Amino acid sequence: MKEGTAQKVSNALLSGVAGFASFIFSLVALLYLTEFDAKIIASLAAGAFCLLISYIASERPNSENARALAALGDRLLAVEDGDLISPAPPLVRKTMPKIAAAVDTLFSEVRASIENAHALGMYDPVTSLPNRLHFRSEADKLLGEMLPADQSAMLFVDLDRFKLVNDSLGHARGDQLLIMVANRLRVVVTAEFGEALQRRPLLARLAGDEFTLFFPDIKSAAEIERVGRRIALAIAEPFELGGHSVDIGASIGVSICPDNGTTIETLMRAADIAMYHAKASGGGKHCLFNDALAAEHQQKVETERALTEAVQRDEFILAFQPQLSLVSGEIAGAEALLRWNHPRDGLRLPGTFIPIAEKTGVITDIGDWVMAEVASVLSSWMADGVARRLAFNVSPRQIDRADFFARMRQCFADHAVPLSLVELEFTESAAMEVSDTVLAEIASLRADGATIAIDDFGTGYSNIARLRTMPLDRVKLDPSLIADIEHCERARVVVQAVIHLIRGVGCEIVAEAVETVAQADILRAMGCDVVQGFIFAHPMFEDEFLNWTTNPQRSSRSVA
Repeated sequence: MKEGTAQKVSNALLSGVAGFASFIFSLVALLYLTEFDAKIIASLAAGAFCLLISYIASERPNSENARALAALGDRLLAVEDGDLISPAPPLVRKTMPKIAAAVDTLFSEVRASIENAHALGMYDPVTSLPNRLHFRSEADKLLGEMLPADQSAMLFVDLDRFKLVNDSLGHARGDQLLIMVANRLRVVVTAEFGEALQRRPLLARLAGDEFTLFFPDIKSAAEIERVGRRIALAIAEPFELGGHSVDIGASIGVSICPDNGTTIETLMRAADIAMYHAKASGGGKHCLFNDALAAEHQQKVETERALTEAVQRDEFILAFQPQLSLVSGEIAGAEALLRWNHPRDGLRLPGTFIPIAEKTGVITDIGDWVMAEVASVLSSWMADGVARRLAFNVSPRQIDRADFFARMRQCFADHAVPLSLVELEFTESAAMEVSDTVLAEIASLRADGATIAIDDFGTGYSNIARLRTMPLDRVKLDPSLIADIEHCERARVVVQAVIHLIRGVGCEIVAEAVETVAQADILRAMGCDVVQGFIFAHPMFEDEFLNWTTNPQRSSRSVA
C-alpha cells in the first residue's frame, strides 16, 4: 500500500513540474514571440512536451511491473532445475511485496511436503524405523564400502504368535507392540556395540512383524550369534500392553558376508531361510545359515517345481493300509496313502512333499487326483464284488474352495460309488476351525452315508465343544500318543483319558502306527476299537492289498 501511494505522489509531482514548465515556456513564447505562426509552433511544442511527460509518468509503474513479472517468471522456471530454495527476486519484493511473500511461503510449503513425502517413502510410519526400500539402499552402500577382509552380517527377526495379539487385542495394540519390539531391538544393538563400531548397524522394519538388522562390521560368527541370542531373550520377556501381559517370541535367521553371499539379495534370502528353519524348530531361537540349510532349501525349490508337473505326468500312486478291528480281528476298512513315484528320487513318502504342496497350493490339484483315484478304485472293487470302505485325507485348502463338496459328490456319483464306502479324514486343526457352512456340508455327507473322521488327534488345538457338536464317526489317535505306552505310565494315563473323552462323544477310536503286540494288547484293554500299523500290515499297492485281504493265511495274524 505504501509503495503504491509513493508511486502516485511521484507521478503527481512529475506531472506538476511538467505543467509548470509548459506554462513558463508558453508565457515566454507569448511575451517574446510576435508572429502568429511562431506562437502556434511554440504552443504545439509545449503541448507535445506535456504529453511526453504524462506518458513517462504513466509508463513508469507499468515498466517496473513488467520487469518484476519477468523476474518472477525466471524464478518459477528455475524450479525445473530443482531450485526450491532461492527467495523471490529483489525487484518482485520491491514492486510486489505481497506476491513475493506468497511465493516464498509457497516454496517453503512445497519443500516441507517433499520432505514429508520422502519420510513416508523411506520410513515405517509405526516404528519410525527405515522401511524395506531405505534399508536396502543404505545396506547396499555399506556393503560397497567393505574391504575384502571385512565381515558383515544380516539378521532377520520374525515375531512368533504376533497374529494372536492382533486377533485378540486389535491392530492398535498390535502397533503398540511393534513399537515396543523396535525399542528393545535398539537397546540390544546399543548394549552390544555401543560406540565401538565406526559404521553403525542398520535396523529396519520390513513388513508386518518382520524386522531386519545389518551389521556392516563384525569380528566373527560367534559375535553375531551372541547378538541373535540376546535378541531372542529380549523379545521373550513379557510386554505390558494395555493392562495385559503379552508373551511372544522371535525366530531369528542369521547370514554372514562373504560366507553366505556378497550382495544384499543373497544375504537377505539366506537369513530368511535360516529364520524359517528357526521357526519350524519351535521358534524363540536363532539359526545361522549353513550349507545343510542351503541344500534343504534347494531341494524344496526343486520339489515345488516338480510338484506342479507331477499330476500331469501321472507320477502319483496310492498305497493301501488295512485297518483291523480289535474286537473281531476282521478288516474294518483301509486307508489310501499317497506315494510320489519321483522320476529321479524314486518312491517318496508324503512327509517329503505334502507340507510343500500345502504351502504352494498344489495340494488342491493333488487332492483332486486322490479323490478321483479313490472313486475309480472303489468302482473297480465293486465290479469285482469287493465292497470295502476306503479312507482318504482332505486338505484344509480343499475345503476352502466353495465347490469342493459338490465336486466330490459328483466325482463319486460319476463312478456309481455309494458314499457309504467313503471315509473322509480331516486334520484336527482343520476340523476345529471350519466354518458353520462347511460343518453343514460335512453333516449332509454323513447323513448320506459317508464316514467322517478326525486324523492325528492329539497334536493340535482341540475345541471340546466343537468335538461334541461336530458330525463325527471316528477319531484317529496320533502315533505320538501311543509311542511310549508300553514303558511309560504317564503315556498310558493320557491315552486312557483321551479314549474316555472320545467314547464320551460317541465316536469310534482308531490307533495308528501300532508296531508291537504289546501296544495292541494295551490298546484293546483300554477300549480302542480299531488299529492299523506295521504289526499287522505295511501299506501295499492295489494288487498286493487285494491278495492280502483275500488270503486265508491272514487269519493267523488276527488280533482278536
